[in-house]
Amino acid sequence: MDIGEIVSDSIKYPSSNWGKVLILGVICIASILIVPIFLVMGYLFRIIKATLAGIDELPEFDEIGEMFVDGLKIFVVGIIYSIPLLIIYGIMYFITLGMVTTASYTDFAAVSSAAYGMMAILWIVIAIVGFIISLFELMAIANMAYYDGDLGAAFRFSEILEHISRIGWGKYIITLIVIWIIAGIGYAIGWLTLFILIGFILLPLVIMPYIMMFMYRAIALMVASSLEGETVE
Repeated sequence: MDIGEIVSDSIKYPSSNWGKVLILGVICIASILIVPIFLVMGYLFRIIKATLAGIDELPEFDEIGEMFVDGLKIFVVGIIYSIPLLIIYGIMYFITLGMVTTASYTDFAAVSSAAYGMMAILWIVIAIVGFIISLFELMAIANMAYYDGDLGAAFRFSEILEHISRIGWGKYIITLIVIWIIAGIGYAIGWLTLFILIGFILLPLVIMPYIMMFMYRAIALMVASSLEGETVE
């Protein structure tokens, strides 16, 4: 599939069953209680599994226990993949803190300026590393879905690299950027609806779940192309 086909299919995908969009929206709202957020992640994971299996319909909200466990697995994968970011942040933070705390009163202004510069560099590094990690993490989740929820599959880096190579690094990155831009526009429109009273209902109940379904369907379609030996154009 080319990028246009992936985007077109994914945008229409949630509208095939508005009832399920609303159900996911209700779970999203309930996620302020923390536990339901794992059901949200589990359902999005189920979308990837269904898409990789060639199913074009939105999956059912059944087997809640399994869906919760799948969501928990995605959470674990996210935590493990974020470790490099936490290490980088910790190192840079303590270096900056050390510069400030050891500075004398006379050179405090200069050191503070250097510390701000260090923090700016820190966030640039985190943004770059975070982007690179996200490329692997998304494919890791897809690989886990391909192996029916096997957590170990999320860390089979040779397979993950193979999937990305089949798609093509450039095309993989461009497709993800397109997906993120469209999702960003959708969220921006959603936040604008907050200026009208109904927006407080539409954003969490319809717009947010719709965008999440779109994103995970698009990612799954792209991965499905690599599994079928196709290329994304």
